[in-house]
Amino acid sequence: MALHTRLTTLLGIEYPIIQGGMAWTATWELAAAVSNAGGLGIIGAGQMPTDLLREQIRAAKTATDRPFGVNLMLLTPHIDELVQMVLDEGVPVVTTGAGNPGKYMTALQEKGIKVLPIAPSIALARRLEQGGADAIIGEGMEAGGHIGDLTTMVLTPQLVDAVSIPVIAAGGIADGRGIAAAFALGAEGVQLGTRFMVAEECTIHPDVKAKVLKARDRDTVVTGLSTGHPVRVLKNKLSRQIEALDRANEPEQIEALGAGKLALAMRQGDVEMGSLMAGQCAAMVHSMQPAAVIIAELVSEAEAVLRGLPARVGA
Repeated sequence: MALHTRLTTLLGIEYPIIQGGMAWTATWELAAAVSNAGGLGIIGAGQMPTDLLREQIRAAKTATDRPFGVNLMLLTPHIDELVQMVLDEGVPVVTTGAGNPGKYMTALQEKGIKVLPIAPSIALARRLEQGGADAIIGEGMEAGGHIGDLTTMVLTPQLVDAVSIPVIAAGGIADGRGIAAAFALGAEGVQLGTRFMVAEECTIHPDVKAKVLKARDRDTVVTGLSTGHPVRVLKNKLSRQIEALDRANEPEQIEALGAGKLALAMRQGDVEMGSLMAGQCAAMVHSMQPAAVIIAELVSEAEAVLRGLPARVGA
């Protein structure tokens, strides 16, 4: 049973598996490894300086001849520069978060760049389709990092009903069972972040990888609710401090405390005062493996589940 969908044709990839564009985590090394293994690797631009992102893109081009993408956070202060550089470099795919990329859609499409925005709600997904998005990434609140209000299980089928373009399910997916479930809900692809944090090619600090591997079912928490931009992280000293500020309704103090903390964790390895953005499925991640092995396992598991479903339901 082959996992071929409209998405694999659209993006020119072998498997409908997209690696999440995690800031300070998804560098060219990981993106190239995922793309070489048949998925779609993504470089997480985050707040990267424009020149650094250009270096990342060019490094990825030398490491893979397959499609890869860049994730752009639309609230980044120098987003106009980042978009122009992505246009200049001819990146095959762009995923976007934190808003509507409509302002840039025409320029991206004229360059032949596929645009896959993240949509945590049905209303935004419809606007994105009308604006020319090629597919929609529906990210449930199980995901790590900034999240919406709906779960993947609830959001995915509603998105499938609301739009005609392919829907990519994200949030809480860590194995082939999750992929099969996403397909059953109508998705034509999946996006995984937390599982790829422990890929051998992922360059985050080893201490962060160790925290992911040790995570249990209730080891993540949603912080920053009072800011209006909640974030799911692994519990640590920083998350407890932010929870206290949430209870005191001090959003400005939360913003100040959280500044720079993602890089502090991922690049410097501070697992107590750094922001350990990871999803609830961290408890399902048990070993560090090459990206190619991760993808091979995901595909074989998903195919096995899908083949076995008729027997399970008595068909």
